[in-house]
Amino acid sequence: MANRILVDHRAGGAVQRSGEAAAAVIAPTPNEEVRAALAAREPLPTLSPRPAAVPSAAALRHPEKAHRPDNPIKRKPEWIRVKAPTHPVYHETRELMRDNKLVTVCEEAACPNIGECWSKRHATMMIMGEICTRACSFCNITTGMPKHLDADEPRRVGDAVAKLGLQHVVVTSVDRDDLKDGGARHFAETIGAIRRAAPDTTIEILTPDFLRKDGALEVVVEARPDVFNHNLETVPKLYPSIRPGARYFHSLRLLDRVKELDPMVFTKSGIMVGLGETRVEVLQVMDDMRSAEIDFLTIGQYLQPTVKHAAVDRFVEPAEFEDYAAMARSKGFLLVSATPLTRSSYHADRDFAALRAAREARLGMQPAGQGARSAV
Repeated sequence: MANRILVDHRAGGAVQRSGEAAAAVIAPTPNEEVRAALAAREPLPTLSPRPAAVPSAAALRHPEKAHRPDNPIKRKPEWIRVKAPTHPVYHETRELMRDNKLVTVCEEAACPNIGECWSKRHATMMIMGEICTRACSFCNITTGMPKHLDADEPRRVGDAVAKLGLQHVVVTSVDRDDLKDGGARHFAETIGAIRRAAPDTTIEILTPDFLRKDGALEVVVEARPDVFNHNLETVPKLYPSIRPGARYFHSLRLLDRVKELDPMVFTKSGIMVGLGETRVEVLQVMDDMRSAEIDFLTIGQYLQPTVKHAAVDRFVEPAEFEDYAAMARSKGFLLVSATPLTRSSYHADRDFAALRAAREARLGMQPAGQGARSAV
């Protein structure tokens, strides 16, 4: 009888039978065959562990934007490009900021004008830390849970202003929704420290909106800054996507309220263009600002910080900025700065002198002295 192989799959082996006599032969299991084959091969080289992926700059600064799809960054036109900073005074300014442990919005917001401004010792101090509680889709400042306020920061800001010999200084901050007063008292203390350290320096502040912080605005205005700036940033229809944590009409009312509290303080606000707004919408924002008696308007081109931020809809031509400036002047603003590279504190010292001269000319006043407002 021909030999037959009967396979018992339950046991994983085979039984060979020859006639009536059968001898059981256990065949190797498939797993054993694989192990034997692997043992006969040359050993594999030892591989070093795969390095951990390095998070992108956008992921480190903006973890809340990690889930968003990438928006490719458009190539900038010729009129937007700036030279890399090389002036020795730029490096001196940077070292002074480091030595005084100060944060600047120039660095944190990746301002394109940092080389020009720092070469003239003009730096915008950013108080209350470098971490913001908001997550605006246009802004490069880090989002997260801020640290406790540094009680010595106002003094250090005052010292830095004195060392830089500034005639005019701009102080801004991150949003601090975690604080009961939104940081209003810290702003007031910083203004006071600058007055003591550099009494002839004029002070411009760029504040958050103090949303749902009753009494906060009054604390800041009572400190008597020379210029109170709060940016509307964009047109109302874009607030849900560009500035989701803020409210357009709240910001407008805040600026209106500043004038009610102190009619002599200069008020200032700015918007970005190139985000998808229309000309008609920009002109409507101008009208809204004038209804709140805002003195100084700034308009600049939005520049996308990273692929996780809002995309640039278009690069606005320089001629369009000139048109916006002409329209704004016709609406009654004391001063207008509208260029592709205009930012809130760009040429702020020069603009303050022009702003004061424009008011004096309009009111028929004698030129005022060069000193700042006295502290109270």
